[in-house]
Amino acid sequence: MLISKHRVCRLSVFLIVLASLAAATKVVAEAPKVDVVVTGLDRPWGMTEVAPGKLLISQKAGSFVLVDVATRAKTVIAGAPKVIDDGQGGLLDVAVPPEYKPGGWVYFTYSAPVQKQSATALARARLNLKSGLLTDRQTLLVTTSVTDTSQHFGSRIAFDDQHVFFTVGDRGVRDNGQNLKAHAGSVIRLKRDGSVPDDNPFVGRSDALDEIWSYGHRNPQGITFDGDGRLWLIEHGPRGGDELNLIEPGKNYGWPVVSQGKEYWGPIAVGVKQKAGMESAAKVYTPSIAPSSLLSVEGDRYGWQGDLLAGALVLTHLNRIEMKDGNPVAEIRYFEDKKQRLRVMAEGADGTIWIATDAGELWALR
Repeated sequence: MLISKHRVCRLSVFLIVLASLAAATKVVAEAPKVDVVVTGLDRPWGMTEVAPGKLLISQKAGSFVLVDVATRAKTVIAGAPKVIDDGQGGLLDVAVPPEYKPGGWVYFTYSAPVQKQSATALARARLNLKSGLLTDRQTLLVTTSVTDTSQHFGSRIAFDDQHVFFTVGDRGVRDNGQNLKAHAGSVIRLKRDGSVPDDNPFVGRSDALDEIWSYGHRNPQGITFDGDGRLWLIEHGPRGGDELNLIEPGKNYGWPVVSQGKEYWGPIAVGVKQKAGMESAAKVYTPSIAPSSLLSVEGDRYGWQGDLLAGALVLTHLNRIEMKDGNPVAEIRYFEDKKQRLRVMAEGADGTIWIATDAGELWALR
């Protein structure tokens, strides 16, 4: 049977396109095993390892719990700040610097009460493992992010050698994304003691706040440094258009002028797809996965070294972003069959990946 050159050409093009699509997104992959270590957590939100095998977990209603993964025991830790547990607000992220040793500073974000409303705040305290207490608590910044809504607080924490970074959502007011006179809709960069670094991009400008590192964000709930010092952020879009962004100082990431999503009330685009002077996303999720937490994998226990992991709340899976030369090149989805909202991940000193779910389970990947 003879086949024309034109048909062969069309078939070749089809196969090339099909291969490129397969390389961009891999939906099915062999997953690690899930070991449910603890159940009964109360809406866990943040998690960090504070000693080998000991995880400090923030619970949205306003408490901390310490989990000993060897004995599977849970211990309530006293000393949490007062929070407004309303809507998406409450006790949010908890994190320690890479060089942390027991007795050092533990950092956390939360929705702080401000004149009968609330704003995203950053604080730190020292954890005494023997007494089960957080002591010497210091409020480092209560952001200018007060609105009458109970949504889009952010908030996740990351560290470089000298600074602490944390995210603040637009608080449900879209114009905040482009307002440099408010912290809402931005990434904040401070020295570890809460003071403002002299080299922050907007220091000294009368039309901007000194603490802002980047802006034009909607509701970023994941931030992490990779092994080469690049700062990555993942944030919720509206209906469609969740974004993975590479964060650089002073840059504008577009929201709400630029968005890849649509209005909740109809098939109408929010903003435009791109605009000069505004950064394009490194990766876009449509439909939305509703990302929460972002982790750059350091160890190689699972063959994931250098890749990024994000939890998915709405599409209920672990989202692994394969990275090559500082770029996302493929995506693999795990644990869709569990049908659980994955809220936060942490990597232990031994390379174990830990995941806390909205159902109150703590998983270890084996």
